[in-house]
Amino acid sequence: MSILIDDSTRVIVQGITGRIGSVQTHWMLEYKTRVVGGVTPGKGGSTVEGVPVFDSVAEAVSETGANASVFFVPAAFVLDAFLETVDAGIKLIVIVPEFIPVQDVIKMRGYAIEKGVFALGPTTPGVLVPGKGKMGIMPASLFVPGRVGIISRSGTLSYEFAGILSQSNVGQSTVVGMGADPVVLRNLADILELFQEDEGTDAVIIVGEVGGEQEEKAAGFIARKMTKPVAAYIAGRYSPQGKRMGHAGAIVRGTEGTVEGKHEALRAARVEVLESPIHVAEWAKKHNLK
Repeated sequence: MSILIDDSTRVIVQGITGRIGSVQTHWMLEYKTRVVGGVTPGKGGSTVEGVPVFDSVAEAVSETGANASVFFVPAAFVLDAFLETVDAGIKLIVIVPEFIPVQDVIKMRGYAIEKGVFALGPTTPGVLVPGKGKMGIMPASLFVPGRVGIISRSGTLSYEFAGILSQSNVGQSTVVGMGADPVVLRNLADILELFQEDEGTDAVIIVGEVGGEQEEKAAGFIARKMTKPVAAYIAGRYSPQGKRMGHAGAIVRGTEGTVEGKHEALRAARVEVLESPIHVAEWAKKHNLK
């Protein structure tokens, strides 16, 4: 089993006719993802990689039965496109673009929760189920099917962890990029809950980073609800205070968002804190994970 993507997932690509959208559509199709359509206003009737393009999300859903969407839309247009997508009945949305205004993200988050939509991002590499499909930009060659879930605030670090596990003959059930902005559409605890309920996941790895309080809040959920082993790695140990480190959400302000604070909260929740990504192989071996 897996979370978010399964055999019933039918994906549309918004911004499919753009350079990034068309290239990533190719790779999603290459990975056997069921991409059934694309949306670019004014380009309806054309095709990209053999996939039909529609002028609106409502039209795409009506014609293809789509139930999921991945965005490669310019940041300035994401809010309007998101509201349109939710109103069209799509229940899973992945927002890849960065530089989306925080106020827009807050509106999107509230509307998605109100309408029962599960949305990831912004600034996410997406979600990938090894051997089944992906929505976003994750490089599929690093992943193999298995029973370890990965949740990451960093795209490249999620690839690194998956690669180390794969080389150790430990597969992944689902790899989820939750987004790297100060405000994201779903919290870490929301994704942990999906993995806790998934019969195909035996353990979970959190790949966090400095800034914000996602990991601290997740520690509370882990202490109350998680029965599966959880390991965590926090990037940015030597980040200077007040300086953004790569991602908009990766910034330490005063005593908030420090590596030490996250480690303390996670250890109190019985999470095994990894000092280096390479240590994930030892952790997996200790728990007999495959």
